[in-house]
Amino acid sequence: MNNELIKVQATEQGEQRVSARELYKALEIAKTYRFNDWFKTNSKLFNSGMDFTSVVATTVVNNGATRQLDDYLMTIEMAKHIAMMSGTTKGYEVRNYFIQVEKAFNSPEMMMARSLEYANKKLIGYEERIAEMKPKALFADAVSASQSSILIGELAKLLKQNGVEMGQNRLFTYLRENGYLVRRMGSDRNMPTQKSMELGLFEIKEHNHINSNGVNVTTKTPKVTGKGQQYFINKFLGEQQ
Repeated sequence: MNNELIKVQATEQGEQRVSARELYKALEIAKTYRFNDWFKTNSKLFNSGMDFTSVVATTVVNNGATRQLDDYLMTIEMAKHIAMMSGTTKGYEVRNYFIQVEKAFNSPEMMMARSLEYANKKLIGYEERIAEMKPKALFADAVSASQSSILIGELAKLLKQNGVEMGQNRLFTYLRENGYLVRRMGSDRNMPTQKSMELGLFEIKEHNHINSNGVNVTTKTPKVTGKGQQYFINKFLGEQQ
């Protein structure tokens, strides 16, 4: 709106608000009332939190420093009432200005513009959420599709495919250092720890075969269960946030 007499702010909820200090200045009554006395008197018929809210304004004083001032954001209706209550020509001028502001604000064109702006903000919000959730969704889909346990090396590949730079050797090191696999040297090195087994993150697959000397040999291989896949996927995604 041209010839702006008082700045009118729009909240995220699409409601118009006016600074009490700017209204006080526009009414040209500074010589008659101090701001705090003026607002205290004129706000008696209105409800805090509904008709006005307390805010902090700033101003620059003579030495260049910034000073904080108490202010209030009022609804247009409250501002119109206070302007009329002043009983001055300036008060009627300000009231008529607010009426014109309301008419412009509620015109079909402006309502459509606000609706489009709101829809655009919602769309941007959805896109940001989708982008944020996409890696988690990919991981969840991958784990849901897997009905069987996988090797630790296969888990490393799955992580890497979805943005987590974690090769097989690094993953083994991580699992040992964080208590999921046995780290001490010996026959049980890289086997799941008691904690991992109790959490259901791993299972041990045994395989029997006859070696070249005719001896029956049993090998044990740790594999990541479906629950374990989901556990580590969520853990690595969380650490990337």
